[in-house]
Amino acid sequence: MIALSVIVPVRDGERYIADALSSLARNARRDLEVIVVDDGSVDATGQIAADFAGVSVVRHDTPVGLADARNAGLTLASGRYVTFMDGDDWVAPGYLTQLVDAIDGLGCDFVRVDHVQVEGRKRVVHRAPLSHRGTPLVPREHILPADVRTMVDYPYAWAGVYRRSLGDLLRFPGSLHTAEDRPWIWRLHREAASFAVVSLAGLFYRRQVAGSLTQVGDERQLHFFDAFELVFKDVEEEFLAKAVRNFCALLGHHLELADRFTPDLRARFVERGAGMVRGLPAELVVAAVSGMSVEREAVLRDLVPELAPSARVRREREELS
Repeated sequence: MIALSVIVPVRDGERYIADALSSLARNARRDLEVIVVDDGSVDATGQIAADFAGVSVVRHDTPVGLADARNAGLTLASGRYVTFMDGDDWVAPGYLTQLVDAIDGLGCDFVRVDHVQVEGRKRVVHRAPLSHRGTPLVPREHILPADVRTMVDYPYAWAGVYRRSLGDLLRFPGSLHTAEDRPWIWRLHREAASFAVVSLAGLFYRRQVAGSLTQVGDERQLHFFDAFELVFKDVEEEFLAKAVRNFCALLGHHLELADRFTPDLRARFVERGAGMVRGLPAELVVAAVSGMSVEREAVLRDLVPELAPSARVRREREELS
């Protein structure tokens, strides 16, 4: 019986895919399966993956995006548990066994872990935002408070391991090419029965990769709004303030990086962002924006001028003038 299915969606990843799959080979065990979803690559990604023994490669002739590529892997998975890895990342030796041991030992629906962020030669451990570790908990109880970083602010699907019996809770919203993990993590925490966080940092997440969606400013970035429309569609009243803060913080982040957009895309992004902000409860938006950094608060208040600038933003502007 397969204990763990590792799903690796990748597109045009020939530069890194051999490193990723070699790291999985160093985690080899008889009850492990690796499923590579080659999402319409036009380079040698598929051929490289096919050279690795024990790796199943699924080919999409036309790219469908990260969300649907992961879903395709989930459909084929046969493990008791599933985890994810992007094609430009890698894992430490023994990491997958530690994942399986953690969820086996805790007996919960899913387990979340820390990770190592990689930029060139720099390595920084990023901890999941929960200090209570190694104990099964109720996911809904760790969405709040609204003004503190919580588990729904740590959406990375690859930073954890999940019971495949969660079924549709593990599936990502189709057709989203970015921010697909935002509605996914919200639904998982709202509807799953149990989870835990363990102090394990064995996945190495490579940042600043040319061609990744975090670096590309094309029309797919507008899917950020589609993702949060799904969050707001289903979120209960008790969690709305958190969802608003989550959205506003990420919107401010995108606006700070808007120079990567073409002028037309920037205008569309700003228009859609302003429309969504105006459609949210004004008091929740004001509370969310007022708790952010001066720079981010100013960016968001410029987006929606009717949000009067706070005293600290006015002081900052006076000092600059």
